[in-house]
Amino acid sequence: MLQYALRRILLVIPTLIAVAILVFLVLRVVPGDIVEIKMTAEGGIVSQEEIERERERLGLNEPLYKQFISYMVGLPQGDLGISLWTERPVAQEIGSRIALSFELAILSTILAVLIAFPLGTISALYRGTGLDYVIRLLTIGGIAVPSFWLGMLLIMGSISVFGKLPPLGTVSLFEDPLTNLYQLIWPALSVGYRYSSVVARMLRSSILEVLSEDYIRTARAKGVLERLVIVKHGMRNALLPTVTVIGLEFAFLLGGLVVTESVFNLNGIGKLFVDSVVRNDLNLLQGLVLTVATCFVFVNLIVDLLYAALDPRIRYQK
Repeated sequence: MLQYALRRILLVIPTLIAVAILVFLVLRVVPGDIVEIKMTAEGGIVSQEEIERERERLGLNEPLYKQFISYMVGLPQGDLGISLWTERPVAQEIGSRIALSFELAILSTILAVLIAFPLGTISALYRGTGLDYVIRLLTIGGIAVPSFWLGMLLIMGSISVFGKLPPLGTVSLFEDPLTNLYQLIWPALSVGYRYSSVVARMLRSSILEVLSEDYIRTARAKGVLERLVIVKHGMRNALLPTVTVIGLEFAFLLGGLVVTESVFNLNGIGKLFVDSVVRNDLNLLQGLVLTVATCFVFVNLIVDLLYAALDPRIRYQK
């Protein structure tokens, strides 16, 4: 297990280097000039000389290879450069927003797992019954309904039933945990419904596939209790693809909740993504893409390690 884990961890390093290089090169071909956008944001008229001086001050006139060297040297130190719009460190800009997105992603994942595992298992075990059809209808609805639209329905429903809006915005978890949970439970529900639907359908398909395997029939023929057949022999193997879906969905939530954050007035990195694109803030956009990509890489690493824990055969594969 240790050798398998070390191999997977060592693969993270070249992957992150390749991601960093790709992000830098791709964003340099994006059209637009942040200096012009910034200096004419309020309708002002500036000369070309002033624009060039500002570009020189921000280091945008340096050759591309110098910008690349400075960028790569700063990464191991956690230096992502400065925002070209606010002129604050990019790491500080992201750090002030990512905690909220991370907390929302964790809460949505917990809700999704708590809902999906019972639904997916029951649907598989009672395949073809009325209960199965009801669960499949609910999960298909969860996949079809956009999270932001469900969030708007929750807001409208709260106004209709309770006569007031659900709490918008956030209070820090460390200041008031109960208020923080009450504020985030609504967006977590709107996101977690779709999340749980995807996981439940994957779990159902995996369980049905596993239960048709020869070793399951052999265990039943030997007289093993049905509960042990399902839990010990079936669920453990059925979890492999389900864990992958949970991991990928979690990583997606860190940067993919732009509209949901807007609906609930959450100041996470999804909204920061939009601001950086609108302002053409390449340094900030570069840091955001790299942060989300790094999260994907580490989530995949965790999924690989969970695979090895669930299925010992994977540890010995070359």
